[in-house]
Amino acid sequence: MTTDAAKVKTWRNWSGAVVAHPSGFLQPDSVDALKAALRDASAQARTVRVVGSGHSFPPLCATDETMVSLEALRGLESVDERTREAVVWAGTSLRELGTLLASHGLAMENLGDINKQSLGGALGTGTHGTGVGLGILSTQAAAMTLVTAGGDEVSCSEDASPELLQAARVSLGALGVVTRVRLRLLPAYRLRLTRRNLGLEECLAGLDEARARHRHYEFFWFPHSDRVMTKAMDLTDETPHGVGVGRWLNEMVMENAVFGAVSRACRMRPAWCAPVSRLSAKLASEGVLAGQSHTLFATPRLVRFQEMEYAVPVERGPDCLRELSEYITREQLPVHFPVEYRFVRGDDVFLSPAHGGDRAFIAVHQYRGMPLEPYFSGAEAIFRNHGGRPHWGKLHTQTAATLKHLYPRWDDFQRVREQLDPEGRFLNPYLKRLFLEERVSHPRSESGTARLA
Repeated sequence: MTTDAAKVKTWRNWSGAVVAHPSGFLQPDSVDALKAALRDASAQARTVRVVGSGHSFPPLCATDETMVSLEALRGLESVDERTREAVVWAGTSLRELGTLLASHGLAMENLGDINKQSLGGALGTGTHGTGVGLGILSTQAAAMTLVTAGGDEVSCSEDASPELLQAARVSLGALGVVTRVRLRLLPAYRLRLTRRNLGLEECLAGLDEARARHRHYEFFWFPHSDRVMTKAMDLTDETPHGVGVGRWLNEMVMENAVFGAVSRACRMRPAWCAPVSRLSAKLASEGVLAGQSHTLFATPRLVRFQEMEYAVPVERGPDCLRELSEYITREQLPVHFPVEYRFVRGDDVFLSPAHGGDRAFIAVHQYRGMPLEPYFSGAEAIFRNHGGRPHWGKLHTQTAATLKHLYPRWDDFQRVREQLDPEGRFLNPYLKRLFLEERVSHPRSESGTARLA
């Protein structure tokens, strides 16, 4: 096990906005080593946070005490091709997992558009893809194994300890360290991806029909314009095509290199944001691709940004987006990143943003280094007015006082959390704000505005 704190004097998340200085950085190479590390931290009354790829935008993993990486606990522990299930180590990246499962003729039911996250981190924050008939990634977990702060191993499944499973599926790392997950899988499959450009109102008018017709459906609206780019994916037997040089040029050159350059220009000249967004709408490429599912879900994200995403009841989504559009136009906000709009099937996971009914997930972004206010605060007010719940891995300003009213099983999650971690060893200051503090004032940023975290 690596225990040399000097190796990680400073830790930053993917966006670079969250910085931590852990006094201890541990990388256990076995479950026994993890248990010993957690017992030692507990004996010293030290906070423990598990870190994966750092793709969460708030300070979920930040700690100045003990930080644990599961980088050494990765890969497939076992695969049952007959039942189409696999036990996966939680440190496995989603990208790596897709390739490993494909070698056994299997695939995950759904994935998001970024695959750098570790499996444990993706499940713990309620990561999702899109598809009105498909749940968040955590709904694919049939069983999970955790190690508590006291070093005890606890397992749960749909048959044994189902309540614990519903708490552990989305837990923000507040119950224990997830080490292994048994996933329900599908036979490996191919998808056909179709990109189209439409007017915003045309898209919204046909939204119910489109999301019902396609296995996966989403769209990107370009602020300061009336244009969107839609992405629809469906099962296909087509031979893979369009996934070679052409796709590389579009995704790596246009969507990353060129977009990164214009983003830097917008940061220096915010007045350029609106014309850049309108130009992006005109240049958005249409086309059709086909390939293995795990190769089509994710796209490279090299341009760094900050993100807020809320899940609103699916019937409220169109009006919510219209209100957001009106707000951006009225305030002439310097925004050039597209707004992403996706769908998720409702579930009964305690802390899932989709708990209790189908949801439309709407995400706003701002280029790294550009001010978040008043864009994010205004967007959040609109999302909340439409009954929205925040994505746990994205920025928001909610606290325990407001969150407890959004989740019917909030008290059940809190009860499970207190049973597994009565001393709060897995709670950093940010999680205490989410789970413990009924009243809290938001920390001030250097610019004097409320910090979104």
